[in-house]
Amino acid sequence: MLDVAATAGVSVATVSAFVNGTVPVSTELRGRIEQAIRSIGYKRNAIARSLKMGTTKTIGLVIADITNPFFTDVTSVIQEVLHRSGYAVMLCCTDEDPAMQEEQISLLLDRMVDGLIIAPTGDDHALERMLSRADIPTVLIDRICGVINADAVVLDNQRAVQDAINYLISLGHRRIGYISGSLDTSTGIGRLAGYKAALESAGIPISDDLVRFGNFRERDAYNAAIQLLVQADRPSALFSANNLMVIGVMKAIRDTGLRCPDDISVSSFDDFPWADVFQPNLTTIAQPVQAIGEQAARLILERIAHRGEQPPQRIVLSGRLMIRDSCRPVADSLGS
Repeated sequence: MLDVAATAGVSVATVSAFVNGTVPVSTELRGRIEQAIRSIGYKRNAIARSLKMGTTKTIGLVIADITNPFFTDVTSVIQEVLHRSGYAVMLCCTDEDPAMQEEQISLLLDRMVDGLIIAPTGDDHALERMLSRADIPTVLIDRICGVINADAVVLDNQRAVQDAINYLISLGHRRIGYISGSLDTSTGIGRLAGYKAALESAGIPISDDLVRFGNFRERDAYNAAIQLLVQADRPSALFSANNLMVIGVMKAIRDTGLRCPDDISVSSFDDFPWADVFQPNLTTIAQPVQAIGEQAARLILERIAHRGEQPPQRIVLSGRLMIRDSCRPVADSLGS
């Protein structure tokens, strides 16, 4: 700042006011300071500034799987909204590993982020203890932890899956296979509950033989789908509890010599950019990604600005069933 002040012919206090935006600076002085900054290549020391100001203007974002289009889309929205408010985002991925989650959150806390937005995985109590010690504004997205008293933006997973299964039932399907995500997450629990609730409402017996676990992974879902498809009395329809798993499901259908929807109908949780160009076009549950990202960013900014002044908010959004070509009335399926 001394060099900038000398080059611009102004006081160090004026340079500080301009750089930190603490006091208005005239247009004429602003131009001289900007020219001086460019000429000497001055860069503000962000670490020193954060220590002095008590804020880093940075939010830590922890997602479960960076390869999942849902998380990358939500990340894009959160970053856009926070950027408009002068905040940067530090992104970490846990790869669905609780130990990695603890390591990544510790890293973000060491970087003195002003708040955390987390799609949690694993042991709720371990995460709760960590966040309690950190005492930092936190927003949960996609998944909730019942023991953590924090703001959250989630989907009504049970209702969304129930709607999708009801649609399959309306097409005459009674043996509906379900590829589940991990039951260590609220999303896995809620979506499986929706599947069971739809069957119960329709008077269809729930069979453990029709439920397999894909753990939100493509490879695991492939193996799970194979187990269902080779049954003597195989399902006439399959539902996948997320978008990555449906890729494994479709590969399993191909590798067992079946065709969708001629031999088996398929529906999936999570819409994604290529769902309507997939062959066949996939029937999916679309999450309101834009709203999830916007609400999460809004909540973390409000919590930072008004820390402890209001009880945690839980925003529950609705999914939308996107009916396309991958489901067919059971009477039209060769396998029925």
